Amino acid sequence: MLNINEEIDKPRCNCGVVGVFNHPHASIMTYYALHALQHRGQEAAGITSFYWDEQEQKNKFAYTRGEGLVLDVFADPNILTNVLKGKSAIGHNRYSTTGASKRANIQPFTMRYHSGILSIAHNGNLTNTRFLWKKLQEEGAIFQTTSDTELFLHLIARSKQKTKIDRVKEALQTAHGAYSIVLLTEDSLIAARDPHGFRPLSIGKLKNDDGSYSYIVASETCSFDIINAEYIRSVNHNEIIVIDKHTIETGEIKSYKIQEVTPEARHCIFEYIYFSRPDSKIFNHNVDKVRRKLGKNLALESPAKTDKDTKITAIAVPDSGNTATLGFAKVNNEKTYKTVYEIGLIRSHYVGRTFIAPGQDNRVFKVKVKFNPVRGVLEGRVVVVIDDSIVRGTTSKNLIKVIKAAGPKEVHMRITSPMIKYPCYYGMDFPSREELIANHYENEEEIGKAIDVDSLHYLSLEKLLESVPHDEGVKYCDACFTGNYPIDIDKDSNKYSTEL
Repeated sequence: MLNINEEIDKPRCNCGVVGVFNHPHASIMTYYALHALQHRGQEAAGITSFYWDEQEQKNKFAYTRGEGLVLDVFADPNILTNVLKGKSAIGHNRYSTTGASKRANIQPFTMRYHSGILSIAHNGNLTNTRFLWKKLQEEGAIFQTTSDTELFLHLIARSKQKTKIDRVKEALQTAHGAYSIVLLTEDSLIAARDPHGFRPLSIGKLKNDDGSYSYIVASETCSFDIINAEYIRSVNHNEIIVIDKHTIETGEIKSYKIQEVTPEARHCIFEYIYFSRPDSKIFNHNVDKVRRKLGKNLALESPAKTDKDTKITAIAVPDSGNTATLGFAKVNNEKTYKTVYEIGLIRSHYVGRTFIAPGQDNRVFKVKVKFNPVRGVLEGRVVVVIDDSIVRGTTSKNLIKVIKAAGPKEVHMRITSPMIKYPCYYGMDFPSREELIANHYENEEEIGKAIDVDSLHYLSLEKLLESVPHDEGVKYCDACFTGNYPIDIDKDSNKYSTEL
C-alpha cells in the first residue's frame, strides 16, 4: 500500500485552524469551516466544543478527533448535534510537521488546570521546541503528545501571571517560531499570530437569527464563505485578540501585543504561491489576484516562444497552477506569440490517501492515477506547462512523460516560484536539502534536461517579490529560496518527536 501524497512531491501543507464563538450551532459551523480548509491538512481532524451543563451547573467540554478527512471523522451527524454541544468551538485539520503522525497528536488539545478549561489548535512550527521540552520536563511536566502545540498548554498552566490573558501572553513570548493559534476558554475565544506573522489568520462575523453576532477566526477566508460569514480583518502579526461577552454586546474585539515592540512581519510567501486557496483572502489580500500577477510576471520574464505560425497552448498543473496560468497565457499572448489557455490535464479528486500500484517502482503510474492528459488539446501542439514549484523533481519528470504520451510537438515548463533550495522550519514540510532537485544541478537548463522538457524557467526572486502585496511594516519569509531565516532555529527541534 502506497501513500499517494508521498509520491506527488509538493511542499506539504501545514494545518488549518478554526474558532467559532456565540453561535447556537458552533460545532456545525466549525465543521463546515474545516471542510473548506481541507487542503491545509488531510491526516486528521478534530473539534472541541464548550457548553454549560444545566443539570450540573458547570461548564463542560466535548471533543471528537480522528484520522482522515473531515467528512470521515464527522460522518455521524449525531456527533455535531448531540455530542459537540454549545455556543463555542474550535477545530483543526492536521498535517504533521512537528510530532509524529499518530492519534495522540490530533488537535485540538484540551486541559483542565487551576483557571478552568483551555483548548488549543495551532498552525505553524516552533523553533525552540527542544529547549522548551527539556526545560519543562526538568520542572516536572509530563507530556501526553509529541507535538510542539502541547508546549503552549504547559507554558500557560505554569505561568504565575494573575490574569488569563497575561498567562497566554507570557507563554507566547516564551515560544519562538511560527504560530497562528486559536484558544478556547470557558468564556472567550482567543486568537494570536506570532510576532513575525508567518502563517495567516483572519476574523469574520455572522449574524444570528436573534440579531446577535457570532464570530469566527480561521486560517483562510474561504471558510467564511461556506457559512456566509462577513470578513472583518486579518489578525495582525504580534497580536492577541479576545472575543468574549463584551465583544457580543459592543462589537469591540479586544487586542493586545505579544511583544511590546512589534517587529517587521515575515509573511510566508509560499502561502500565496501554493498553500492557500485562490478564493481566499490572507494577510488582508486576495490570493487569486497575486497568483494572476505571478503568471503575468513569469510571462514577461520568461515567455514561451515558437515560430509565428504556431499557436502556443498553455496548460496548468491543477489545481494550484490554474490561476497563474490564466495570467501567463494573457500576457504571453499579448507580448510574444499567440497563446491560448487550455485544460490539458484532468486531476482526479477521488484518489484516496492510499492505493495499490501494480509494481513498487511504477512511478509514472502513480502520477497517472492523479493526472490524465487531454489528448485532443495536446497532440501536435507546442505546450507550455505552468506549475507553482519543483521539489524533488520526480513528479515533474513523470508528469512530463504522461504529457508527452499525448503526442505534443514540444513541451516547455514555467514555474511561478524560484528554485527551492532550503528546508522550512516555520510550518511547511520540504524534504532535506539533499533531496531537493535544485541542489543537484548547476542551473535551470540542466534541471530542464533532467525532467525532459524543451525549456524550463523559474520566476526570479525579484519578480516574485514584485508580485506580492507590500504593506507598511510587512516583509516576507523567502528562506526556502534564499536560506535567510528570520528567526534563529534550534536545529534539533524537528528531532523532538523521535526522542520522546
